[in-house]
Amino acid sequence: MTPITDRPVLALLRLEGAAALVAGLAGYFTLTDSWLTLAVFALAPDLAMIGYAFGPRVGARLYNLAHTYLAPALLAAVGLWALPALLPIACIWLAHIGIDRALGYGLKSETTFGVTHLGRVGRAV
Repeated sequence: MTPITDRPVLALLRLEGAAALVAGLAGYFTLTDSWLTLAVFALAPDLAMIGYAFGPRVGARLYNLAHTYLAPALLAAVGLWALPALLPIACIWLAHIGIDRALGYGLKSETTFGVTHLGRVGRAV
């Protein structure tokens, strides 16, 4: 995975993340006003980092599955189709991914945790 280094593209991707954060929170608070549910599920996608206990390849794949916009979109579709109680969780998930992207945390490379599609995260070694 080659990180994006073009500053205007990075800025656009971070703004896209901020928009996803706002959309997720707006959707969530339109559906419910429970701060408890938000607090419980806000960091749930980061549990995918447990995959790194099995190596960087497994860790990156699990992390990326939990941090792609496709996952909360599918959950929202299931919520719309069959189980409306899933919609607020899908909104929280979208907001989580959005804030990660807005802060520069992208999809992980299988080679090392600190390399993402948005560039290097953390201090340079």
